Amino acid sequence: MISTIAHLDHPIAAPVSEVHLERLLTRAKLSAGARILDLGCGEAAWTLRALELYPDATADGVDISAQGLAAAAKDAEARGLSDRIRLHETPAVDFPLAEPYDLVLCVGATHAFGGLAATMDAVRRHLRPGGLALVGDAFWERPPTPEALTKLGAASDDYADLAGTVATVEGAGFRVVYGHTSELTEWDEYEWSWTGSLTRWALDHPGPKGEAALAVSLEHRDMWLNGYRGIFGFVTFLLRGTG
Repeated sequence: MISTIAHLDHPIAAPVSEVHLERLLTRAKLSAGARILDLGCGEAAWTLRALELYPDATADGVDISAQGLAAAAKDAEARGLSDRIRLHETPAVDFPLAEPYDLVLCVGATHAFGGLAATMDAVRRHLRPGGLALVGDAFWERPPTPEALTKLGAASDDYADLAGTVATVEGAGFRVVYGHTSELTEWDEYEWSWTGSLTRWALDHPGPKGEAALAVSLEHRDMWLNGYRGIFGFVTFLLRGTG
């Protein structure tokens, strides 16, 4: 529920603007009848836009959040896309292998597989030979301070710098054909929206639930402003398999 509320004003569950989301999807240049898989789709913002850009594509979205998938289904119906997307409430790591996909997405959900390297292995298993992947993950924009690591509950080796992140995805059998490094303004828009949506909801719902939502918002804002702002980066790669 917290995540759903936090993303009310920024349904893209990553520090990526709509403009850059569309640019990344357009660069995929999918062929007619493409099959798309979104692992950890949330409310399926990426996949629904992909279906609009590629009118004969079909997609599967996978997530463990019933609320996120319900929001995705509602949005798909409103946009006339319900007949082209199937939504699956299951852990992404358990989604069965079937006919391979032309594009596999995993943006901001690499934790579902235990990290970036394991995510790339999973993506490759679902991808047709020479297919495309769209993968987004965090990296260290600059070396993290002890304060930032404490706020994040992270260790310095949990993430690499940008060069190291590129090396990880390419070491898994892919080549980067395009990418987008989120700008500070995108991060700020995402974080202000995330914390602001929760705060507004909390003020509109006085009582224990509102107090809990406000506490999460304030804790997250402190972690961002007094911890990782300008230190934590986010990059989204468009990748082509080399196998």
